[in-house]
Amino acid sequence: MRSLDAIVALWGKSARDESGRCVGWLPLFQHLDDAEGVAGRLVDEWVSPLALSCIGNDLPGGVNEVRQLACWLAAVHDCGKCSPAFVVQVPELAEYLRGFGLSLSRRLADDPHRSSVKHALVGHRAVRDWLKAQYGFAPRGIGGQLASIVGSHHGVTPDDSALSLVGSRPDLAGDGDWATTREAVLARATERCGGAAVFARFATTRLSVASQVLLTGIVILADWIASNQELFPLLVAPSPDAPIIRPDDAVTAQRVERGWRQLQLPARWRAVALDSDLDAEFQFRFDRAGARARPVQAAAVAVARAQRTPGLVIVEAPMGSGKTEAGLLAAEELAARSGASGVFVALPTQATTDAMFGRVLAWLDRLPREGAVTLNLVHGKAHLNDEFRGLVPEWKAAGIGQDDDPSCQAAIAHSWLRGRKKSALASFVVGTIDQVLFCGLKSRHLMLRHLAMAGKVVIIDEVHAYDVYMSQYLDRVLQWLGAYGVPVVLLSATLPDRRRAELLRAYDPETPVTDEHPGYPLISSSGCVAPMILALQEEANPVTVDRLPDDADTLVAYLRTHLADGGCAAVVRNTVTRVQETANRLIEEFGSDAVTVTHSRFLACERASLDRSLLTRFGPDGSRRPRLHIVVASQVIEQSLDVDFDLMISDLAPVDLVLQRLGRLHRHQRTRPGPVRVARCALVGVEDWSADPVTTPSAARRIYGEHQLLRAAALLRDRDTIGLPHDIAPLVQTAYGAGRLGPDSWQPTMATAAATAERLAVERTAKAGDYLVGPPGKAGSLGPVSKW
Repeated sequence: MRSLDAIVALWGKSARDESGRCVGWLPLFQHLDDAEGVAGRLVDEWVSPLALSCIGNDLPGGVNEVRQLACWLAAVHDCGKCSPAFVVQVPELAEYLRGFGLSLSRRLADDPHRSSVKHALVGHRAVRDWLKAQYGFAPRGIGGQLASIVGSHHGVTPDDSALSLVGSRPDLAGDGDWATTREAVLARATERCGGAAVFARFATTRLSVASQVLLTGIVILADWIASNQELFPLLVAPSPDAPIIRPDDAVTAQRVERGWRQLQLPARWRAVALDSDLDAEFQFRFDRAGARARPVQAAAVAVARAQRTPGLVIVEAPMGSGKTEAGLLAAEELAARSGASGVFVALPTQATTDAMFGRVLAWLDRLPREGAVTLNLVHGKAHLNDEFRGLVPEWKAAGIGQDDDPSCQAAIAHSWLRGRKKSALASFVVGTIDQVLFCGLKSRHLMLRHLAMAGKVVIIDEVHAYDVYMSQYLDRVLQWLGAYGVPVVLLSATLPDRRRAELLRAYDPETPVTDEHPGYPLISSSGCVAPMILALQEEANPVTVDRLPDDADTLVAYLRTHLADGGCAAVVRNTVTRVQETANRLIEEFGSDAVTVTHSRFLACERASLDRSLLTRFGPDGSRRPRLHIVVASQVIEQSLDVDFDLMISDLAPVDLVLQRLGRLHRHQRTRPGPVRVARCALVGVEDWSADPVTTPSAARRIYGEHQLLRAAALLRDRDTIGLPHDIAPLVQTAYGAGRLGPDSWQPTMATAAATAERLAVERTAKAGDYLVGPPGKAGSLGPVSKW
């Protein structure tokens, strides 16, 4: 048929020499065949079995039919290129196709609506109409669902207005012979993927929105890989008048094999369940000869094993109790049971993420695997991390020698998986929390972010650190992860009861949740697994609490008194301005060699260097610990950095954050100078501790809100000691509970602050909703992202 020849001649990609002359083209059929082959390789070798199972749950033949459906979608995704709006962009191509009898007005090139009639939208309508005509697939059922996947392959799900424009402009979309050519593409793809009898089995299928999102992600990846000219070279011809080259299955198979081999994506990681001897596993994984798994680590693994279906595990335990290792061990068990083929570790800041990267890399080096795995560090300044830069190989499409074979390495930061949209697709990822929260944000190519998360165990550290706005996104992302069946591990030292219940309900609304405080330390779980309450050590570690006037002279005198025989102190400020002012005074008093300054305004490379220096001097090793030193820092040291100080001075902050800071005080076992042998923290940042009520600096109120600062002050103003870890849960639950705190004279101010906090929470919740992806649905077409 003549229209079929026209399709074969269509350019999916074109190349030009320096003079602008067209020197080659990739016929549409060849590109679609390449994409079909790549989709098959992705399903067979790379996409996580966990993600495939999610899709398979919606198909009559289960996971065995996922490959067939993904290949068909890849084989038709560009059928909308058979349209005047697309072809008219290349004058040589337009002239060439007129010779096949396809109507094509030259005026269309200047039509103001031409760019709006995108080939993805034309493809959407073509697939929907053809499936209805051929198989009776309902446009609001499976027909519309498959069409929406094709229409979304450029990362934007089509809305009704855009599709209506395509329908109203047959001169741009193409009718008659143009429609015939699109039907030929669809018919050919169906024959290649099993024929009409096989395809008709999907007539009563209803794909969940979650399945549609994942299938779209697979199609996008197949299209991107098959469009890479280094992996899939253009078909070179001297001019558009060259003879038509029809695709050949043998040639396509060779192209796909060559392109896939040169891409060198390591095969997916296959998790192995932990041995029953958890102590031996712990010693090997974390290079701790003779050590035993701590109670929180053993409990996290036990709860992960007890879940009927791998789901959400929340680990609440004191600072320094080994929550990171607990999360990683639980992730191994959850991955083995669920089919997840990777792990994503999310942290609140770039600094904590950089610090975690080395720990995850060391764990990964000892993780059971059959070959190399991909690993990425994902945040805005990842390229400044020396450990990460050392992993990145130069990916080339040319032949790669045996010495560069990634299978010989433990972990590689594959360069094809770089970039904002692809980096999270690596098997193992350490990134900032925003990389997870983006899964709840309306944005282009959101399907790739969902595909990246849907195949991993997701670990989120310091989960208490996220405000009302971020919590809206976290809860929505947990809903999606629950829909995908993605196991999640949440880590926190200080989690209010209400927030724990919200997280459990977000992931699985059917999980029984009690409003009573169950205990602490605690391992909670989705499903019907009872919470596991751990025993606290018999004696608390007391921290003496002082309250000082908020002036530099008092601070200097306090430090001189308690560091008279040496020691290392941390002064934690709530704002960078206070850090800088304090540091300037302390440098005058103690000298620049005795003072280190760190805060969030340093350049990323300086921050990375400072973090490494802090860990070297104040970390567990202690071999390079100074005799006398003072670290003046903002909140950057309060989370995830394994550093230890003899003395602390902290600005007043919400109680949970004060406790986090105390977690860096006497954290490790070591011999300390006499005056600081007992842990001691001075609270500052209050104008007058005897005032009714106390007043904090305006900058602190802007950051934390007056409500929680007042409740923290009410709890701590008369307290002389805090026992760790025994007092953590009572203080946090009281601070975030509804009970009254403080004397009568404080109540009018506290009531006003509480009302302001509630109003701001409502406003921020509403603001978050403006950009929030909808909850996962069980049916319906993918539709625009705003309706997910």
